[in-house]
Amino acid sequence: MLRSAELMRRRAEDAGKSYQVGGARHVTCVQRKGHVSGWRKMAAPIQQLVAELSGQEDPIEALRSLKTAVLALPLTGLSERRPAWSLRPVFRLVETREREQVNLCVAILERLLQALDPLYIAQNYKAELLQGFYHPEDSVTLLTISQVGRIVECPEAETEILNKEELLKQIAQCIGNDKISVAKEAIKCLCKISRSTSGLSTMIRSNVFTHLKSVMAISDVIRYRVYELVVEISSVSAESLEFCASSGILSQLTDELTGDDILLRVTCAEMVTALAGSLHCRRYLAQQGVIDKMSNMILGAESDPFSAFYLPGLIKFFGNLAVLDSPQQICEHYPAFLEKVYDMAEGHDVTMIGVAVDTLAVLGATVEGKQVLLKTGLRFNNVFRRIGQQCRNATTELRVRCLDAVSSVLHLPAEHHTEDLLAMAASWFHNLSNQPMDMFRSIATQPFPELHCAALKVFTAIANQPWAQKLMIESPGFIEYIVDRTVDPDKDSKDCKFELVKALVNSGTIAEVFGNQHYLRLRAYLREGPYYIQATSAVAVEGAE
Repeated sequence: MLRSAELMRRRAEDAGKSYQVGGARHVTCVQRKGHVSGWRKMAAPIQQLVAELSGQEDPIEALRSLKTAVLALPLTGLSERRPAWSLRPVFRLVETREREQVNLCVAILERLLQALDPLYIAQNYKAELLQGFYHPEDSVTLLTISQVGRIVECPEAETEILNKEELLKQIAQCIGNDKISVAKEAIKCLCKISRSTSGLSTMIRSNVFTHLKSVMAISDVIRYRVYELVVEISSVSAESLEFCASSGILSQLTDELTGDDILLRVTCAEMVTALAGSLHCRRYLAQQGVIDKMSNMILGAESDPFSAFYLPGLIKFFGNLAVLDSPQQICEHYPAFLEKVYDMAEGHDVTMIGVAVDTLAVLGATVEGKQVLLKTGLRFNNVFRRIGQQCRNATTELRVRCLDAVSSVLHLPAEHHTEDLLAMAASWFHNLSNQPMDMFRSIATQPFPELHCAALKVFTAIANQPWAQKLMIESPGFIEYIVDRTVDPDKDSKDCKFELVKALVNSGTIAEVFGNQHYLRLRAYLREGPYYIQATSAVAVEGAE
């Protein structure tokens, strides 16, 4: 009884409510804010430990004690709008080359700054943060950049720090840092600054790209980093794109697509693909003739012995354009793209085949894309038959990619079940193999989970189409295979089988095609779930051993 009463009292204290024991009612006087008050009492020694740092010749022990105290408290116990303790003694002690002292100071500052309001940090420690950029230890620079990133994400605090032109210059210089983590943090911070109108205006006013150009000259690797930053900033808005374009760095990036450095071509193709992710950037690329230039690179790939390095990047670029804009528009305007995809799919280079198959999966995912493929007639039929061969004979990784492509191309949403489109899907399915149902069933029964699941996804993709349902019901033992949970070796396989059953049950034609008996078996499977196990009972017989 006492233990129950104590438990009720503690819970009531947490909620600030009354509680009752043995007919007597007790009212707690501790509210939730009492916990905050308690944390503040626990945090009081921190103020004392910080104060003790001043004037010590060997502050290591004091810093260790402070670090222990700081890490022992939750952030809620450290968070105060205007804390009683000052971080200046810790900032002063970080100005040393003594590695352990620096590490202790950084650990303390990371924890305490995280608990403070960004506006308070900007108003009180702006100078200390700026000084952190000149410290020889990368950990101090990382701490500084991350805190600036926190501040610029706070609208009230942003203006407090963006008026420091020197700060933006130092962040830009950090992109050239030897340590990749520092460079990545600097890129991230400048991207955050560019996302607000005031931040972008400050970057324009402070001419930050002049500093970036000097950083680019350090090495090719640093130049890639600046390109990455410019792509990120350009994608934010049309205004930021105009700012980046006026700097000349964007045109420098696109010019390097046709440069002599093959590896740089590869990198630039990837970056231009990322740039094309936003509509205003795609318009810019079209206006500048960059997309035409990349199409011509595909045309000239036959005569370039190094095209295998950059060609996959170009194909991915146009594949992304087709998804973002219109498959028909892209394939009509740039016919070299689809023709090259077909050539790659029919070739013998495994890498190229994989890229081509993935691209066809993307194109064939939409009804418009399927119609584009259909217009190419016999050429696509030959390519799709080749993909069927790869499903049987290629390496496991490529077989999975081919199976995924087949699923994507053959899937047809119910709202698009017109006579023509259903006939198209059925024709493509039969084109894959002489006995496509047997082929996919054979793959689905192999003891490789990735192949097993990929083959089941093909059946799921066509499960709502009447012609496919007729093939399933006419295939001996297919229904028994679907409802047999024992043949699925792992969780992923069971989940894939369940998705197949769900697709069949939710089809509007399944009862008519399969008949009531099979339909009810599938409904029962769906109701029981993918992991259902049939209970069995043993009957004891007298005299049996």
